[in-house]
Amino acid sequence: MTLALAPAVRDLMQGWLTDLGSLRAASPATVDAYARDLTDFLAFQADHGGAVPGPAALRALAASDLRAWMAAQRGRGVGSRSLARRLSAVKGFYRWWSEREGFDATVILSMRAPKHGRRLPRPLSVDGARDMIETVGQQDLRDWVSARDVAVLTLLYGCGLRRSEALALDAGLLPLNDTLRIRGKGGKDREVPVLPAARAAVARYAALCPHDLAPGTPVFRGIRGGPLNGRLVAGVMEAARMQLGLPATATPHALRHSFATHLLNAGGDLRAIQELLGHASLSTTQAYTAVDTARLLDVYAMAHPKA
Repeated sequence: MTLALAPAVRDLMQGWLTDLGSLRAASPATVDAYARDLTDFLAFQADHGGAVPGPAALRALAASDLRAWMAAQRGRGVGSRSLARRLSAVKGFYRWWSEREGFDATVILSMRAPKHGRRLPRPLSVDGARDMIETVGQQDLRDWVSARDVAVLTLLYGCGLRRSEALALDAGLLPLNDTLRIRGKGGKDREVPVLPAARAAVARYAALCPHDLAPGTPVFRGIRGGPLNGRLVAGVMEAARMQLGLPATATPHALRHSFATHLLNAGGDLRAIQELLGHASLSTTQAYTAVDTARLLDVYAMAHPKA
């Protein structure tokens, strides 16, 4: 659907997106996704109502209008998880708007998202993670590119970094110290230890890299010297997993899951791992780990004061 937004609605939408990006520290990717979701919603309402909606029409939407939009999304093959995210974007806009202008948005905010099964992370085994990093190091004939890819994956697995966090590292940090201060989601900082293997992998890459790794520029570079694209990291992992016969879930993010799971299996404290990952909620950290019930019961038996 194409849509020419009413000027007042366009201004509201831009104000909300600006607030998301600045005051609430949402990532550019999140802001872009929410912009697409809200534009799609507004386009549907224009088609559904027969006219481009202005602020008054949007404030007057009924539950039936939202249900019609959700049904149309389903008809386009949008799954429950994606639809829940799109509804979250619409609610976020209305919540911001209603707080700003003082109108009742209960009809929108009370709409329930469709239920969806929780997608559990699938970490690699210890051997699988090691094999992945080793195989990625054999994907490119250029030594500096192979060293770069190994260094990125070693940071994901060895430090529990998000791919975006690894690629955002500044060359002014080189050579890496024993710890790194990482700015994660929501602008929250955390300290993570850097294992000797990770420091060595990054140092080898830096020594081989043909581009000037000056402070203020990214550590990891593409072939032409620009910032390394995260899709290239996913691509080399995809090639490696196919060689190793690993499932499609063996992604860059799976290495972060593996970091958490392997630490916990080795006796690491769940709350300490929460801090290392930069999670606001312990439940999020629990979802990152793949520890069986027996292991959890053992921890309970050892730690509970009445055990």
